[in-house]
Amino acid sequence: MADQVIPHFQNDGGVESIKIGAREFMCIGATPPFDHPHVFLDMGDETSIVCPYCSTLYVCDESLKPGMSVPADCLWVAAEAAE
Repeated sequence: MADQVIPHFQNDGGVESIKIGAREFMCIGATPPFDHPHVFLDMGDETSIVCPYCSTLYVCDESLKPGMSVPADCLWVAAEAAE
């Protein structure tokens, strides 16, 4: 996994669930500076997982690429990485 970028997701909109294309990812809660501790979540063989900090339900959607989410604005990219 060290050679792959781990996608980060946020829930600024407060949606109940977010569909994502990854089983291993980081939840940051909300966009910084309003984020919670960035927690690594691994679904393993399951199809969903709940963040223990913000209670967002993440559901794996195999039709999405690893860096995609529905709603699309839930994918978080650090400002320095976006430049």
